[in-house]
Amino acid sequence: MIHVACALIEKDQQLLICQRSAEMKLPLKWEFPGGKLEEGETLEECLVREVLEEIDLNIQIGEQLTKVEYHYPDFSLTLYPFVCSIKSGDVKANEHAQVLWVDRTELFRFDWANADLPIVEEYIRTRREEV
Repeated sequence: MIHVACALIEKDQQLLICQRSAEMKLPLKWEFPGGKLEEGETLEECLVREVLEEIDLNIQIGEQLTKVEYHYPDFSLTLYPFVCSIKSGDVKANEHAQVLWVDRTELFRFDWANADLPIVEEYIRTRREEV
């Protein structure tokens, strides 16, 4: 089981989403930025490190959403999603094909990695009251 922390980075009613590169597993699928937990690291430390490496942002970690366990044919993972905001930095796609800011009402228009779909659904459901 791979443990992965991911960030739902909010800004002006939008979320930052990333498209996996053609060379990655799950090529060209959309996901939230983040990455694998390393030994001795907390989920929060992992998330801060991975987001800085992947997209050049320093983030403030907020609310944790429901973790997702997903079994792909060749690997299994547990995703730990956190709602975050930007402390500093300018978005740069260091590893992904592209990085976009999208309105939360448009999230379902993208071809998500299967493990990320329950997170998208929970985020939309829990944020509906805020609009």
